[in-house]
Formats: sequence, structure tokens, C-alpha cells
Amino acid sequence: MMEAVKVAIIYYSSTGTVHALARAAAEGAEKAGASVRLRKVAELAPPEAINAKPAWAQHIQDTADVAEASLDDLAWADAVLFGTPTRFGNPSSQLRAFIDTTGPLWFQGKLADKIYSAFTASNTAHGGQESTILALGNTFYHWGGIIVPPGYTDPIQFQTGNPYGASHVAGDGPPNDVALEAARYQARRVVDTAAALKAGRAA
Repeated sequence: MMEAVKVAIIYYSSTGTVHALARAAAEGAEKAGASVRLRKVAELAPPEAINAKPAWAQHIQDTADVAEASLDDLAWADAVLFGTPTRFGNPSSQLRAFIDTTGPLWFQGKLADKIYSAFTASNTAHGGQESTILALGNTFYHWGGIIVPPGYTDPIQFQTGNPYGASHVAGDGPPNDVALEAARYQARRVVDTAAALKAGRAA
């Protein structure tokens, strides 16, 4: 009996949109039989910036029980889904700061041959969603990762329209059922692909 696929879902969220997508991804991965670690990256913004926006301060309180991501989570995982809001078409500085600590693992080859996928949210329609996911792809190439996008491989993808990864327009309110289902589906596809790879390597 092969051990369960290990999935790390590592995200940054300031007011909760990406956190909701990350939780949906965790549900999808667990339903697909994976062992899951849901991890937030450290908040780097100064308290005065956070406290100036009530929704931001509230979200930090609401997610106090979510463990912070560590390099061990990456080393442990067979597959990693990264979630981030878009910041001018790029990942958030908080997620980048975590990624920038991965040099030692990368140097040892411990980030290679894992499966990677990404999801995002922006405040406005379009708003840099695709470029943010593509920007994370640049990192996955350097790691020697295997990138698994959702593509148009499930009916939900024709509703969301984003083949790069699950995404949501936060300006429309919290993620709706379509966005959450897309995140669940993306995680399932990642788990199924990782399981096939694991089985192939074992054989």
C-alpha cells in the first residue's frame, strides 16, 4: 500500500480571500486522499498598516491558529500549492519573502521533481491574475518542479475561465461556489498527478 500523497498548501492572505481559496484547496486535496498541511507565510507589514484596515486586522486574528510555513513543509511535501493575492501582477512580498528563504533546499536538490501549482485573487477583474501565477512559475522552473495547471480538464474550468490556476475577483465579495470548487478541483488534479508519479517511481 503506497503512502498518501503529501500536499503543502502555502499561502498569503491579507483580508481572507486567498485564505478561503486555500481552505477549499485543502478540502479538495483531503477528499482526493492526500495528507495535507495548510500553512500561512509570515506577515511582514507593519502594525500601523494592518490596523489602518479593519478587515486586515480581523483576518490576522481569525487565522491566529493557522501554523506558519517553514522549509520543513516544502521538504516534506510531494506537491505544493501556493496561494497569493496579486500585487501589481506579481505575487505578494510576503510570499516572495518565504520563497526567498528556500535557497538551501534548492541547493540540495530538495525542491526538484515535486509538483507545483498556484492560485490567486485580485481586487479587480483580470487585475494581474494570470501574470501572478506565471510569475510563480518562474520560480518552479528554477526548482526543477513539475507544474500542474488545471487547464480546461473539468467542467468547472469552463465556468471560471482560468486555465492557469484558481482565481477570484475580491472586489465582487468573498469567493463564490464556482471559485471554491475550482480550487478544490485544482488540488484534486495535483493530488492525482502526484499519486501517479509516486506510483510510477515506486514501480
